[in-house]
Amino acid sequence: MPLERVSAGFKDISASFQFNPLNRDLIAIKNETAISRSIRNIVMTTPEEKPFNPRFGSRVSELLFDNLDFATAALIKDQITNSIENYEPRVELDTVIVTPDYDNSEFNITIKYFIIGIDALPQQLSFALQPTR
Repeated sequence: MPLERVSAGFKDISASFQFNPLNRDLIAIKNETAISRSIRNIVMTTPEEKPFNPRFGSRVSELLFDNLDFATAALIKDQITNSIENYEPRVELDTVIVTPDYDNSEFNITIKYFIIGIDALPQQLSFALQPTR
C-alpha cells in the first residue's frame, strides 16, 4: 500500500479578491472549501483558456449544447472524471453522477471524493450545468 502524504492543510485565495479588514490581506479559503472550489473551477474551465497550460480544464461546456440525454450525460461524466484525475492531485475521486433534468434543461452533477493528506470526511459537491451563450 502506498504511503499517504500528510499535509497541514490546504489554502487558496478567495475568487472575490476581498480583503480582511483586520489585517488588510486577501481572504483565504481553507481545506474542504478550497478543494471544492478548485474542482468546480477545473470542470468549468475550457481547454486553452488558461495561459501556458492549454490542456487544463474540461470540454464540459461544449457538451452542454448537445442533446439532453443519458449519452451526453455519460460524455460529461467522462470529461469531469478525466479532468479531476489529471489536474487535482489532492483528491481521490469516488463517484461522479450526471443526470439530465429535462424540465429545467440542465444536467445535475454530483461529485463524491476523498481529500488526500488531511483527516476529513468524504466530500460531496453538487451543482447544475446549463447551456448559456
